[in-house]
Amino acid sequence: MEHQSTATQERSRWRTAVASFLPPVLPLVVVLASIEAAVQFGLIAPYIIPPPSRIFASIRDDRVELFSAMLNTSIASLVGFVLSMVIGVVLAVVLASSAWIQRAFYPYAIFFQTVPIVAIAPLLVIWFGYGMPTAVASAFIVSVFPVIANALAGLLSTDPALRDLFRLYGATPTATLLKLRLPGALPNILTGLRIAGGLAVIGAIVGEFIGGNGSLGDVITSALTQQKNAKVFAAVLLASLLGLALFGLINLVSRLALRHWHASER
Repeated sequence: MEHQSTATQERSRWRTAVASFLPPVLPLVVVLASIEAAVQFGLIAPYIIPPPSRIFASIRDDRVELFSAMLNTSIASLVGFVLSMVIGVVLAVVLASSAWIQRAFYPYAIFFQTVPIVAIAPLLVIWFGYGMPTAVASAFIVSVFPVIANALAGLLSTDPALRDLFRLYGATPTATLLKLRLPGALPNILTGLRIAGGLAVIGAIVGEFIGGNGSLGDVITSALTQQKNAKVFAAVLLASLLGLALFGLINLVSRLALRHWHASER
C-alpha cells in the first residue's frame, strides 16, 4: 500500500509539472514554427525577421563572443539591481518616516523616473566614463523607482491597530520598523524587485549602447552595422533570458520568504 501511495504521489507530481510546463511552452513552439515556415516559404524576408534556426545557429557559432558579452551584461545588471534594491528600500524607509519628508522629496523621485534614460545616457559617459560604470549607473537609474514606490506603499499600509499595539508596549521606532513595518511591506518590496529585475537588464544594455563594455549592447550595435540580423536577435534573446533568470530568482526568494504566512505564495 505504501509503495502504491508513493507511486501515486509521483504520478501526481509529474502531471502537475507537465500541466505547469506546457501552457507557456506550446505558444512559443507554435510561434517559432510559424516564423520558420513563413521565412522558408518567402512570406517574410529573412532580413526583417531571421528564422529561428538561423538565430540558434548564430548562438552556436558565436557562442564565445555572445556568452562573454552576456557575462559582462549580467554583472552590470546585477550590480545595478542590487544598488537599486538597497538604496530604494533605504529611501523608502526615509520617505515613510515623515509625511513632510515624503511631500518634499517623493515628487523628485517621480521626476527622476520620468527622465528618458536614452536622453541622459551620453551624460552618464561624461560622469562615469566608458565601460562597466556607465552600464551599472544606467541599470540603477532605470530600476530604482519601482523599488522605492512599492516599498513605500508597503511601509505606509501597515495596520494602524498593530502600530498602536507596538506603541502601547513601548516599542521603539527602530523595533517597530524592523519587526512590524518591514516584514509587512515584504510582499510589496518583492513586487518592486520583480519589476526592477527586468528593468535593470534593459538599463544596462542602454548604457552599453553608449558606453561600451564588451557586452550584449556592444554585440547588438556591431551586428547591426554588419547587417547580421541573426546575431542581433541572438543577443536580444540572451538578454531576455538574463531578465527571465533574474525574475525567476526573485520569485524563488519570494516563495521561500512568504510561503508560510502570505496568501500570494501558498
